[in-house]
Amino acid sequence: MLKAVIFDFDGVVADSEHLHYKALNEALKTQGVDVPKDVHWAKYLGYSDYDNIEAVNRDYGMGLSPDEMQGLVRYKTEVFDKLAASETAIIDGVLEFVRMLKDNGVVVAVCSGATQNDIRLMLQGTALAGAFETIVSADDVTKCKPDPEGYKLVLERLNARRQEPLKSRECVVVEDSHWGLEAAEAAGMHRVAVTNTYLADELSEYAETVVSRLDQLTIEDLKDLCK
Repeated sequence: MLKAVIFDFDGVVADSEHLHYKALNEALKTQGVDVPKDVHWAKYLGYSDYDNIEAVNRDYGMGLSPDEMQGLVRYKTEVFDKLAASETAIIDGVLEFVRMLKDNGVVVAVCSGATQNDIRLMLQGTALAGAFETIVSADDVTKCKPDPEGYKLVLERLNARRQEPLKSRECVVVEDSHWGLEAAEAAGMHRVAVTNTYLADELSEYAETVVSRLDQLTIEDLKDLCK
């Protein structure tokens, strides 16, 4: 039975992947490193800010200390906040999809590799502000996707508020990358992919359903996944 839908955020709820890339690369350029967009999408998309910078530090032989990497994370956040204030938008079809879920009594939550600050900033002033029962961000976990830690934590938080606990098989996850879909599968949850970031051919192997817009899905489609 369908009880909850858990959303990734960047590339699923908000069109913010390109903003994260621009802000991260701006920070990396202060150290003389320029990561091409196709390389970022292929290797680092879905990482938390620190994990992304740590991976680039390793792959590009930058030799930065943990403190220096944290400094780049702080600078990236400053750049991102400025960009997000003027450029970020909720992706078409998401608001209608969330309304459909709430009208049918389905719990909605977020599990994202973005920081809590980034997520709150992008939701502020939109119709989705306050819509999600819980938001698990990069600040809440020690392992990023494809590890299932984040999705398991979402379920734990949701169940802390309920007498009758939700089961993982009663949850549908919406993701835009194979890392997130792998994390959802490892957490025992059903998987929908949306082609905002990758092509359907790149996602179909990991998802039970692939769509180009979330408002293409009906409540019956989601219930069928959880039978």
